[in-house]
Amino acid sequence: MKTAIEKANTLIEALGWIRQFRDKTTVIKLGGSILNDLDALRFILLDIHFMETVGMRPVVIHGGGSRISAAMEAAGIAPRFVQGRRYTDAATLDIVEKTLALETNHFIADEYEKIGGRAMTLNFESSPVLQGELLKLKDDDGNPVDLGFVGEVTKVDRVVIDNLCYAGQTPFIPSMAETIDGQKLNVNADTAATKLAQELSAEKLIILSDVPGVMRDPGDPDSLVSSLSKAEALEMIADGTINGGMIPKVEACLATIDRGVSKVHIIDGRVRHGLLLEIYTSKGIGTVISRDPVS
Repeated sequence: MKTAIEKANTLIEALGWIRQFRDKTTVIKLGGSILNDLDALRFILLDIHFMETVGMRPVVIHGGGSRISAAMEAAGIAPRFVQGRRYTDAATLDIVEKTLALETNHFIADEYEKIGGRAMTLNFESSPVLQGELLKLKDDDGNPVDLGFVGEVTKVDRVVIDNLCYAGQTPFIPSMAETIDGQKLNVNADTAATKLAQELSAEKLIILSDVPGVMRDPGDPDSLVSSLSKAEALEMIADGTINGGMIPKVEACLATIDRGVSKVHIIDGRVRHGLLLEIYTSKGIGTVISRDPVS
């Protein structure tokens, strides 16, 4: 009886959040090692199905870096990274499209439908919704950097995505874009998710990672920072608490809230039902970043 009552209390706690987020769009960025862990992936997809069932409008965008690297190795092509981006020549672009936009995109959607969800793949074979242009970067001397066919998202076909969500379908979007002239581009999944959340006026952006969130000491799991305001995040970057690969991730989160998205969450996608725990409980399991301090 005690266990049953605790379960009921959890449901009551979730009720307030369910009502608050009903009919609200949430963008979920899926990638990293999670795609190689079928058990973790299935629990994430089950959480997304729950979210859709109780009235939220989840939109999933995914990467697939490790799968692309494996496919390149099989093809005898050595991956090369320039300023953190995968250099993408024509041969690499073909592998990215086949591995990411087709195989991985369909794989995730198929797994979602196995648990009862209604998935729609938005890739180049169906309805591509991300428009972009070549990414232009410069080196330390101010000279243009050659990245090949690497792009950034400049426009999102919101109508297609909204119509699917209204119809009870969950969109699954690979992190590739297409120029107005039809050139396909490889796009960083984190930055694509940021732009997608902005263009959809999403209530939340949730980045599923293989780390618990922002930590004061990466070696101490108890140092997890559960909530950060913009000012606090900038201070932690300035004093070196946030460092390495977490810097661009947090900076992308800050750019997202600057453009109207209320909150960005970074959570460990390997935690069983982590999405539900983050969204529908007061404490959560990861780090939530917002413009102002969480009251």
